[in-house]
Amino acid sequence: MPDRPLSSAEMKRMAAVEALMHIHDGCQLGLGSGSTAEIFVEELAKKVAQGLSVRCCSTSERTAALARSHGIEVLPLESFNLLDVTVDGADEIDPRLNLIKGGGACHLREKVVASYSERLVIIADESKLVKQLGAFRIPLEVIPFSLPAVLRSVAAIRGNLACEQRLADGEAVMTDEGNLVLDADFGLISDPALLAAQLGAVPGIVEHGLFVGMAEVAYVGCQSGLRILKPQP
Repeated sequence: MPDRPLSSAEMKRMAAVEALMHIHDGCQLGLGSGSTAEIFVEELAKKVAQGLSVRCCSTSERTAALARSHGIEVLPLESFNLLDVTVDGADEIDPRLNLIKGGGACHLREKVVASYSERLVIIADESKLVKQLGAFRIPLEVIPFSLPAVLRSVAAIRGNLACEQRLADGEAVMTDEGNLVLDADFGLISDPALLAAQLGAVPGIVEHGLFVGMAEVAYVGCQSGLRILKPQP
């Protein structure tokens, strides 16, 4: 046990350092988005400076810029036949390693890159662990033209409590792909796979933030030390 409480950043770094065990010389690597993924980039940069060779695909322009600033090679997805591993964060993680992602409005690219990888490794601090997904609203990336239709369709899905367009400083949040972001509240989610299918069937939703059955392992930094989580049956 530490002699003082660990900060969130320290717990995230604990997880990020452990995830480096999946990175080998010549690795083709997907880089996630958000504060935890950025800490992973910083730790990866130390290995690259020591001679580790990696080729990366980023899930956001911000992560790509950070990686390049540290001398890490970042290429478009079309440069790869398949990625070895993607390391990314999450907004919520349940015992089956189902996730909610998209707090940073990057979940479309995150899901594309994760699905293009042999394995998805999640890194987080203990605040992201939940018994049941749903306290964090589900981000939806939406084509601007379809906004009113999507709002109506999502409201009609059983269990929906609210669905609102995400704003920042009074302006619509836009993704790297030029789409809008909505946040849908379904309360605690009893069947993430069913809800994922229902959201995926709504015309105009490019992608939703439910990642069901995709993560292979999660490294979670906790006050008590590192936890390594595998999906529970």
